[in-house]
Amino acid sequence: MILSNPKFAEHGETLAMKGLTLNCLGKKEEAYEFVRRGLRNDVKSHVCCHVYGLLQRSDKKYDEAIKCYRNALKLDKDNLQILRDLSLLQIQMRDLEGYRETRYQLLQLRPTQRASWIGYAIAYHLLKDYDMALKLLEEFRKTQQIPPNKIDYEYSELILYQNQVMREADLFQESLEHIETYEKQICDKLMVEEIRGEMLLKLGKIKEAGDVFKELIDRNAENWHYYESLEKTLQPREKFRELMDKFLRVNFSKGCPPLFTTLKSLYYNTEKVSIMQELVTGYEASLKTCDFFSLYENGEKEPPTTLLWVRYFLAQHFDKLDQCSLALDYINAAIASTPTLIELFYLKAKIYKHVGNLKEAAKWMDEAQSLDTADRFINSKCAKYMLRANMVKDAEEMCSKFTREGTSAMENLNEMQCMWFQTECALAYQRLGKYGDSLKKCHEVERHFFEITDDQFDFHTYCMRKMTLRAYVDLLRLEDVLRKHAFYFKAARSAIEIYLKLHDDPLTNESKEQEVNSENLSAKELKKMLSKQRRAQKKAKLEEERKHAERERQQKNQKKKRDEEEEETSGPKEELVPEKLERVENPLEEAIKFLIPLKNLVADNIDTHLLAFEIYFRKGKFLLMLQSVKRAFAINSNNPWLHECLIKFSKSVSNHSNLPEIVNKVLTQEMQKIFVKKDLETFNEEFLKHNATSIQHLLSGGKMMCFLDKSRQEKAIAIATRLDETMRDKNVKTLTKVLEALLHGSFGACHTQCEEYRTACHKLFPFTSAFMPATNEEDGSIASVNHTSINHDVLSNEI
Repeated sequence: MILSNPKFAEHGETLAMKGLTLNCLGKKEEAYEFVRRGLRNDVKSHVCCHVYGLLQRSDKKYDEAIKCYRNALKLDKDNLQILRDLSLLQIQMRDLEGYRETRYQLLQLRPTQRASWIGYAIAYHLLKDYDMALKLLEEFRKTQQIPPNKIDYEYSELILYQNQVMREADLFQESLEHIETYEKQICDKLMVEEIRGEMLLKLGKIKEAGDVFKELIDRNAENWHYYESLEKTLQPREKFRELMDKFLRVNFSKGCPPLFTTLKSLYYNTEKVSIMQELVTGYEASLKTCDFFSLYENGEKEPPTTLLWVRYFLAQHFDKLDQCSLALDYINAAIASTPTLIELFYLKAKIYKHVGNLKEAAKWMDEAQSLDTADRFINSKCAKYMLRANMVKDAEEMCSKFTREGTSAMENLNEMQCMWFQTECALAYQRLGKYGDSLKKCHEVERHFFEITDDQFDFHTYCMRKMTLRAYVDLLRLEDVLRKHAFYFKAARSAIEIYLKLHDDPLTNESKEQEVNSENLSAKELKKMLSKQRRAQKKAKLEEERKHAERERQQKNQKKKRDEEEEETSGPKEELVPEKLERVENPLEEAIKFLIPLKNLVADNIDTHLLAFEIYFRKGKFLLMLQSVKRAFAINSNNPWLHECLIKFSKSVSNHSNLPEIVNKVLTQEMQKIFVKKDLETFNEEFLKHNATSIQHLLSGGKMMCFLDKSRQEKAIAIATRLDETMRDKNVKTLTKVLEALLHGSFGACHTQCEEYRTACHKLFPFTSAFMPATNEEDGSIASVNHTSINHDVLSNEI
């Protein structure tokens, strides 16, 4: 109505407010048009600048929004609303110095408001100026008129937050006195006892601390932290065999499935492991004979289930010790006696997974799942094992039993941010060579982490209003290291590996490639290829029809959902299309996007820097390559992958004689520290000599020997394929990596040596599918082993 009046048709602030309203209705383009028009007509209006900032904020352009708010404050420096909005964006972007300044202005303008004091104190806390934070909190606390005997939740939270700052400042005595002074006014009595126990332990008051943790254990016997703390107070010297014997008997008699999990932490000590093995194998032999734990006992006999749980434990024990044949013997005996117990089939699947037979593992996990189809946990485990065996469709169908009806399981799992499924799915697609589908899953995981980061925005005001200050600070700290999570690392690593592969070997147009290939084929081969193409086209057509029907169903559901829910103001997300993702123009730039969070947050993992090296090696960035290998060298100078990177790096530097003088000088100085004036052949020989009993190191050294001098192929292969008794890492994972290297051509053409090595590995690990001899045309080729079953990352992942 205002703008319809010719006098005010170009009134800046009104135009801006209309734009803001349009933005709330989801009409973004019109909104920006009106707000920019308003800003042009009234550049000195703080309202126009503020509204433009609000639009930028709604589009997640936080840096731009901050600029707009600062411009608005130049025009109205004491505007409370603008200052509040600016402070929210500053804490979201972790501009802590700026946040402190803004909170100080808010405190000056509104010194009677609780949020003004709390916000200013939190700013100092996050900046680790604990003294100032405590002074502010104490000054504010004094203003609270709470009777000593009254319990007020918000006041209680303030006291506990104050105490948290004291503990972080290492003021242990003050923290203890503080918690005892205000104990009656604190609602969270459990936290009071936990703080008391922790502070007494820090202050060296062992006996008092022990009493507190004993009471806490009585209260919650499942909290491991209490036991760890009690252990520090007791400093026990136990009679291991006697106590273990008593402990095992009690748990076997009553049937305790997680018994092995409880004792797994003891397996670092070989002496304790041998004692446990001696005890439990003795129980098994005696129970089979006379239903007692030992032959010399009498009294009430043990029930048949005791022998069952003893065998279950022994199967886990020998699986842990990589003695898979014994483990399978015990679990098979247990299954024969009780074929309806889910845990037994679950463990059998786990044993097959550990020996590298993923198809068999998935089969037995499916068997376990069939015994209780309503159990979501076993359903998820079964789907995970299917993905490990590259059975993506089967895994999706398995998950569909617990996903929303009317939509595909894959889409629903993405909506629910089910990242274990998506990371495993990405790895499965990667192994199958479906790089676009794999990248789609990696990008979906990345989007989840972006959304989690963005979701914290609403808590900046909520937590100060509700006084949940401890939880708020914990949230901020979690968000700061969010992408350190294993799910992100898995997805990022997978994406980087695929982008490196796409850079080295870009995907070509399939039809053109087939035309070129058909020219060189005989009539018989051409007929066979055309027949194969027809089958593939028929299969693709059926798949496309299924997908079309699925899309139509999804569109109906989505339309219904859109009608029910308010449209998101941020607009639709860009669709992730596998075909586009695997044909990006610059794969290395895409890889760097996934790498940056790893470099910032997972710098203590050597793989981060070695992945960085692989990217910069392909980009020809010598100083960044140097930075990567130096950081990796500082973590583990004897890492096999690092050794390969160092030799490739040095070789590349020597091949580039046209580098700028200053760059060449830096590279020469730094590389001398690593290579100590040795030529590459000598450096590699010393590496091999130093690691003569490690298959992983011999593999890397052998690969580099071949890389430096192709005429030494035979010797290099002989070194990499050593399997004598001195080798200390002769396990499925390591041997699979060697076979993978032979198949991938790291040593050139070596078909005969590859088959000989596979046969030798099969004798050592007869259950591992990668080492099994070919049985038919489909899986008889070496390429099929490479394509489906071999991947050391699969084997290295624990359940």
